[in-house]
Amino acid sequence: MKLLLAEDESRLLKSLKHIFQRNQYVVDAVSTGTDALAYAETAEYDGLVLDIMLPGLDGLEVLRRIRSQGVSTPVLFLTARSEVYQRVEGLDAGADDYLAKPFSTAELLARVRAMLRRKDNYLPDLLRAGPLQLNRSSYTLSCGSGTQSLSGREFQIMEMLMQRPSFIVTVDEIMAHVWGWDSEADVSVIWVHISNIRKKLAQLGAPVSIRFVRSAGYVLEARE
Repeated sequence: MKLLLAEDESRLLKSLKHIFQRNQYVVDAVSTGTDALAYAETAEYDGLVLDIMLPGLDGLEVLRRIRSQGVSTPVLFLTARSEVYQRVEGLDAGADDYLAKPFSTAELLARVRAMLRRKDNYLPDLLRAGPLQLNRSSYTLSCGSGTQSLSGREFQIMEMLMQRPSFIVTVDEIMAHVWGWDSEADVSVIWVHISNIRKKLAQLGAPVSIRFVRSAGYVLEARE
């Protein structure tokens, strides 16, 4: 899946690009409406994620121009909470959805998946690691006939680990992905959520474990 991301705040642009890439999207990232239009006109994207308030051309104008050219690529707008009238304008102009700032990583990814599903392009709802299955639609973890529900942050952590089984996912990567690029949360919150996930894996009898690697991070691996 290939996305075009347009956001003028450089730190947020970098963080969002990293989030999408970690979730196996190919991403082109730009910071102006003029560049967004030039990239979008290629019609080589599965979806566009556009901030409304962009320099050069705003997101609404970018959308109007690509729609006038017959480009049907689905669009998700990022908006400030106060921009209600612009959200309405965007939807009327052909946007598929909008997401108000600030937003969680989980909701952003869910909105993008929903946007792509509406165009018959989507990520698989099930993520597998051996007999373990993570359902991206229901936020549930299953193994054999057992199922455990996950909280939003438990789901995000487990998704990261299952996307890279046997590889270390660093503490910094988890903090940025789950709590946000500018979060002031203490890293101890990761341990709490990992502890909860381990209990649920044990209740499922899943043949996997989450191992902590000192000074590095966490790794999902088959249990011997």
